[in-house]
Amino acid sequence: MENLLKWMHRYVSPVFLALLVASFILWYIAKLSYTYTAEQTMRVSVDGQPFEVSCVVEGVGTNLFGYRVYMNKTLRIPLSELKTKRSHEEGHEGKLIIDPQSLQNALAPRFSDIKIISVGDIPEIDVPEKP
Repeated sequence: MENLLKWMHRYVSPVFLALLVASFILWYIAKLSYTYTAEQTMRVSVDGQPFEVSCVVEGVGTNLFGYRVYMNKTLRIPLSELKTKRSHEEGHEGKLIIDPQSLQNALAPRFSDIKIISVGDIPEIDVPEKP
């Protein structure tokens, strides 16, 4: 390793390395202004029942990057905003199946800079108890 550093110091200019790093940073900043489609995992809480759902989203690179790095909160959605039906599978009585389109429609207005294209598998949630 020491020989490699000696060789680099002898044959590679520090100015060249600084310009190489600067050009990479500028290239990366330029790429963040493009529109991308990516898969994001969103934390959702429906009437206090948390779960994660995978969504395909579209947006500018800076917005998607910012969401991935800084978004660690759970989105709260009331059950009244969603279309649901009871599960009739054996062993899943007392569970609700959430319509993916209604969840997508409920998530969309909560993001002004990211477009939600589709929603992945949604786990079944418990039927809320009536007080």
